[in-house]
Amino acid sequence: MPDNVKPFDRLIQITAKLRDPNGGCPWDLEQTHQTLKPYVIEEAHEVVDAIDAGPDKLRDELGDLLLQVMLHSQIATEAGDFTIDDVVRGITEKMIHRHPHVFGDVKVKDSDEVLRNWEQKKREKLAEDKSILDGVPRSMPALLRAQRVGEKAARVGFEWPTLEGVRDKVYEEMNEFLEHLPSGTADREKLEDEFGDILFALTQLARRLKLNSEDLLSRATDKFSRRFKEMEKRAARSLADLTIDELDAIWEEVKQDERKA
Repeated sequence: MPDNVKPFDRLIQITAKLRDPNGGCPWDLEQTHQTLKPYVIEEAHEVVDAIDAGPDKLRDELGDLLLQVMLHSQIATEAGDFTIDDVVRGITEKMIHRHPHVFGDVKVKDSDEVLRNWEQKKREKLAEDKSILDGVPRSMPALLRAQRVGEKAARVGFEWPTLEGVRDKVYEEMNEFLEHLPSGTADREKLEDEFGDILFALTQLARRLKLNSEDLLSRATDKFSRRFKEMEKRAARSLADLTIDELDAIWEEVKQDERKA
């Protein structure tokens, strides 16, 4: 391929070559939209991790995610469904349509108004039997999905008027759960339902505080894992051979040393 070809055009050519029945890659030729689904999810998660790892890592992972877009577009091109140009044209037109405050004469005062206008633009194109929540994929991580659903509902006015209202909802859901804690006649399905309500309410509290519940739980899990691994190192023998009091003592020691560092 000529060296003077623009990078994006070269990527289009390379992707087509990978899918070429005459000399292409056997693995790429076997792929379909369905078989590529787990790779899209995997690459998206790697991009998220790379955001915290620095620009070089992020650049590489964005390239891997872009390749997934290219492969899906190439498969669609071969089927006569759409091309990468259609993908680019579609997102370009969508951005112009949904940003009249940038490409038109609409005035906005802040980002909240931008988001409300965005939802209004999307509602204008919804079919009668569709919901504004249909755009939130069920395959998203549960906490992230709960936060996005809450955001979309809030943009059309379905929201607690005050932060205290969200807080009270958390207390309400917690009390309902505690009423159904395991007992001789515990209803397992009800217990699960009430616990799910607690998680959803907590996620909405995080949203109102402009916190990312998905990131926060990931950080909390990282912290627990880090401290647990340190506890394993400090234990004189297998953790399974220690009493809960001995385990707690080592755990507190790890926490105190971490805070001093």
